[in-house]
Amino acid sequence: MPVALFAALLGSLAIHAAALLATDVELFGGGPEPAPLQAELRPPPAPPATPSAAVPPSAPVAARPPTRPARSPRLASVAPAAQSVPLAPAGEAVPEIAPEMPSTATAPAAEPARPLLPATGTIRFAIYKESLGLQIGRAEHRWEFAEDGGYRLVGITETSGLVSLFKPVRLETESRGRLVAGGLQPDTYRSLKNGRDANENADFDWSTGEVRLARDGSVRPVAPGTQDILSLNYQLAYLGKLAEGSTLGVVTGKKYERYALDSLGEEEIETPAGRFRTLHLRAMTDNVTEIWIALDRQRLPVKIRFTDKKGDSYEQVATEIGSP
Repeated sequence: MPVALFAALLGSLAIHAAALLATDVELFGGGPEPAPLQAELRPPPAPPATPSAAVPPSAPVAARPPTRPARSPRLASVAPAAQSVPLAPAGEAVPEIAPEMPSTATAPAAEPARPLLPATGTIRFAIYKESLGLQIGRAEHRWEFAEDGGYRLVGITETSGLVSLFKPVRLETESRGRLVAGGLQPDTYRSLKNGRDANENADFDWSTGEVRLARDGSVRPVAPGTQDILSLNYQLAYLGKLAEGSTLGVVTGKKYERYALDSLGEEEIETPAGRFRTLHLRAMTDNVTEIWIALDRQRLPVKIRFTDKKGDSYEQVATEIGSP
């Protein structure tokens, strides 16, 4: 191969690696956030004074009992009914949680639940740039479920092979929280890029139904069942009626949005980790993200495809599923 052609190929690989891993690629990408609605309650204006009727001088005026001031109507406060999703073995349908709007009402303490996955485990992926047909990176997810109901998820994504020589990038994310009847309930989301704080962290407060984003210091109301970008992968196991699509909130570390998942039906796919009967899901916004979850392996994500605005696609395929 001529030296010039070889150098061009290496340069192209470096550029593609930067496009994949040097920027924030969200699992379920979304468009710009809608401006939050604001409402202000004001007291009603005082009623105009009623003019007194003219009384002839000769007519005696009967004494009237004092008028009782009218009571202002009270707004009824209705607490939303708590909903939960019972756990079910892999492959069985789980009742769907109806999408809810963000609320700042105090939520009742959630009860812990048993995980669908083993107490610890790992899934590894190879990342390909589809137009090149070459592997440019790798990824790994690790999970831990504690007996007290706590969980910890770790995600690592990094360039590999020739690409890593030109653009060594390592992204680390961590989600911590509790496993409750409705699935995963994240408390914190943390991210590092090449060992340094990426300033894309989030802290959830479920007592008020809010999340604080470290990137701009904003506090946003979130809907019940909201996930961070890492826990979302494993929350899919707890959502019922996914074959009909679903909607849920997602915090990426940069923003909070509601994502709509379209179901494209069941597919049999072959991966280095094995052959799986999967459900193909898709989220379409400015970008397109597709995910295949294994119906016969606790709905683990075994294939993910991200297509950016320019039409470039990156595919993440499971290569190994097992213990850490």
